Amino acid sequence: MDLSALIETHGYWMLALGCLLEGETLLVLAGFAAHEGHLNPWAVFGIATVMAMVGDQIYFWLGRWRGPQLLARYPKLHAKAERVQALLERWHAPLIIGLRFAYGLRIAGPLFIGASPLPAWRFIVYNGVGAVIWAAVVGGIGWSFGAAAQALLGELQRYQMALMGALVGLALLVWVWRHRGRGH
Repeated sequence: MDLSALIETHGYWMLALGCLLEGETLLVLAGFAAHEGHLNPWAVFGIATVMAMVGDQIYFWLGRWRGPQLLARYPKLHAKAERVQALLERWHAPLIIGLRFAYGLRIAGPLFIGASPLPAWRFIVYNGVGAVIWAAVVGGIGWSFGAAAQALLGELQRYQMALMGALVGLALLVWVWRHRGRGH
């Protein structure tokens, strides 16, 4: 089975699983694969958006259910939770949307917010907005990388014979230079 077939067969469920967790790397790769025609770009966007929302809802409700016990068990998290709580009181919408882009807080952030008194409906709404933006931006980076790679490789393909000739010529020059004094 070649790489294209593996991506087409397993790409969507791998993306879904990855987006339940941190998921950025898989989403960039899925965006690249969509640009190359191995995955449907709208399916990649939809799966990434929905699964990122679902994952964060799971962590939010886990925080709502067991947040105080988790924070009591891990004192380092408790200090971070207090900081997040202070920011949440003043900037709840940008914080909820922005946590999705904060490395290392993608899982802990919704747990902290779930342990806070923030109404669940607010988290659901802003989490959804953040998931849409995240899927578009991160998937778009993968798509753009695919476009840039295609443009670069397309240009190189036009000059393939000239580049190959130059490489052969360079290799020949290196060989001659290394062996020039050995004939005597």
